[in-house]
Amino acid sequence: MIEVRFLVLFFIAFVYGQVELPEYDANEIIIKNKGFTLSFNESHRQSNWVAYELTRAETMGTSPRTNYFLVDPQLPGLCALPTDYKGTDYDRGHLAPAADMAWSKVTMKESFYMSNISPQHYSFNRGIWKKLEKLVRRWASEYESIHIATAGILTADLDKIGRKNDVSVPEKYYKVILDYKEPELKAIGFILPNKKIKQPLQNFVFTVDHIEELTGINFFHSLPHDVEEDLESKSDLNSWIWD
Repeated sequence: MIEVRFLVLFFIAFVYGQVELPEYDANEIIIKNKGFTLSFNESHRQSNWVAYELTRAETMGTSPRTNYFLVDPQLPGLCALPTDYKGTDYDRGHLAPAADMAWSKVTMKESFYMSNISPQHYSFNRGIWKKLEKLVRRWASEYESIHIATAGILTADLDKIGRKNDVSVPEKYYKVILDYKEPELKAIGFILPNKKIKQPLQNFVFTVDHIEELTGINFFHSLPHDVEEDLESKSDLNSWIWD
């Protein structure tokens, strides 16, 4: 456990800014919405990552789910279309879950932009992925706020779907979570195969360092270097609530 006092946390939060945003360069397509920020990958027709903070108050949002998928107005002609999924075994799977974005009508609408959607096998999306999303909301409520980055792992030679576009189907999805509130700073990562999974979530826990190696993404780079190194190298299951 890292011993960090209030002034250090204040420095991280307000000097370093949005600690949930992964590192990106000037060539990336970065879209900043009210509820989340994303890095869009045009060749795969989906996001490299979707990142946001989720607070306790936001988990109690009451905006109704719209179920109305939309082309991202900031990415005309680049996103997949809702109809690209028709006739496939893949759900239009949320990266930032709609339930995480229920704290306003705007954020709920944003969660149905196709830039926040990725092809997830129906048994995965409605199974273990949904279970993980619920667990993450519980953590946000329990720990006051957490930072999340998530997407499919985008590699060459992935299968494609789409009537109008070639939409890559990730073989695996990742989610990394950071809690930097006292009394205990901690981080955890998940890598889940895009298929029906019966094993418990704990079987798919990895360090953030490992996920960075697989994705090439530098997640919590804005933290002080020694704090980042320590947090990203550990995956202590006992530090998190599971039941």
